[in-house]
Amino acid sequence: MANSTNDDTPQEPQKGSEGIPAPEGAANLIDTDYVIGQDNIKASPLGINVDLHSTVFMFSSVVILLFVIMTLAMQAQMEPIFDAMFSFLTTKLTWVFLLGANVFVILALVLIFTPMGKVRIGGANAKPDFGYAGWFAMLFAAGMGIGLMFYGVSEPLGHYGTAFGGISMGEDGLRTDWAPLGGAEGDQAGAISLGMAATIFHWGLHPWGAYAIVGLSLAIFAFNKGLPLTMRSIFYPILGERIWGWPGHLIDILAVFATLFGLATSLGLGATQASAGLNYLFGVPDNNVTLVLLILGITIVALGSIMLGVDKGVQRLSQLNMGLALLLLVFVIAVGPTLMIASGVLDNLMGYVKNLPALSMPFGREDASFTQGWTAFYWAWWIAWSPFVGMFIARVSRGRTVREFLIAVLVVPTLASVVWMTAFGTTAIDQVISSGITDVQDAALELQLFTMLEHLPLASITSFVGIVLVIVFFITSSDSGSLVIDSITAGGKVDAPKPQRVFWALIEGGIAIALLLGGGLGALQTAALTTGLPFTLVLLAGCYAIVKGLMTEPKAK
Repeated sequence: MANSTNDDTPQEPQKGSEGIPAPEGAANLIDTDYVIGQDNIKASPLGINVDLHSTVFMFSSVVILLFVIMTLAMQAQMEPIFDAMFSFLTTKLTWVFLLGANVFVILALVLIFTPMGKVRIGGANAKPDFGYAGWFAMLFAAGMGIGLMFYGVSEPLGHYGTAFGGISMGEDGLRTDWAPLGGAEGDQAGAISLGMAATIFHWGLHPWGAYAIVGLSLAIFAFNKGLPLTMRSIFYPILGERIWGWPGHLIDILAVFATLFGLATSLGLGATQASAGLNYLFGVPDNNVTLVLLILGITIVALGSIMLGVDKGVQRLSQLNMGLALLLLVFVIAVGPTLMIASGVLDNLMGYVKNLPALSMPFGREDASFTQGWTAFYWAWWIAWSPFVGMFIARVSRGRTVREFLIAVLVVPTLASVVWMTAFGTTAIDQVISSGITDVQDAALELQLFTMLEHLPLASITSFVGIVLVIVFFITSSDSGSLVIDSITAGGKVDAPKPQRVFWALIEGGIAIALLLGGGLGALQTAALTTGLPFTLVLLAGCYAIVKGLMTEPKAK
């Protein structure tokens, strides 16, 4: 099964492993007769080079195109279908999402402290491809940039309000409120603490646990074991050579669906917020026409980034975004309730740790509205995003040890999310409590960030920066997602022709438009849930596979 080498010389790549760098130093290559790209179609129609996995590309692209056409052509019929699917998935299967997410976090934390943490991605002597600044920027921008902009104000404020309102019961004896856990009725400090803990729960260890497991699995099986950089490779310890047949095809096809719909959810949220911000600042009509034009325009800009590649495109845009996000964060901390924010970071972190066991409990929950309406959607969204984010961070993390990778991917973004949510959430809550400003609380979700900024100095400038951030996060997500989907549909090649990435960028925009027109944000949420559910089961099997893979790898000295 494997060809272990213990010397310090770079290993020869598997025959035909185009684009997959050979391990540097000791590594444990898997001995397989499969040649990367052997099932691909290579052609040059109209002078455009293509290099595609025949089965995965054809099946994925045909099904996706049919979905887009049907959703756009039958908007009135599709919306109730989306609503019914969302209701079923959240009411009946929330426990699957919660349980799966817990497994990912626990495994990632355990691996940090085991000897397997010493394994180096890319071989024992591999050197990192990117410095820490560029690496962290790409990790964070790809992981949840748009979401932090969309929910940074609305979620802390919303959870505070529902927690403060307490529990309400319906005639059937079931709770009708949206408060997390048991709420904190009439207790202002308690409601703030519980609301912030619930927010950080959704943006902390659990989403990054899913990203970390997928990213680490892909990195090890590609850069250490010489397999294609595609989801099927993770399952070699379970399926063996069968991963090159239909079991592997189905895994990759599901990964394409999950990635596309997870991306479409984020792109739809980003477009909705950008449109609302443009209307708020400049009076641009906030309607479907604006949404479609935004998605088309930003997709075109993303195409330019695609043509520049990872080094010049994604990395530079990610660094630009991180710089702008940091400036906006520092501004809010400086002109907002600075002392409350400073003290709140530690308090909120402690509140998160205290409430984490209860918030992550999959069974016996009484706060159904919170778990079904918030947590189930988030977990499905993160899991649907995990092939995209996981493959992207795998590509940019070669040369890091497993321990370094997991700490960077799991802990650092969690702490950054704590600071971000504390700064924006505390500022909004303070405006409501101390200043009696109710328009922030009353505004639509996509407008709450801009409404909060309106009550701070330089509102027009900071709101414009917020719109730019949303748009650039949109571009980096589209660019990175196209890179990942192209790798999957090219049979695991990382150097496939760029026109293929252009095709997938256009498809991503098309899905976002179709879902927004066919059912709005509810349709986006349903798409994430629908693809997140089966992929949760896939990733649970992948947890076993990555442990098996790491156990055979030489440890870095």
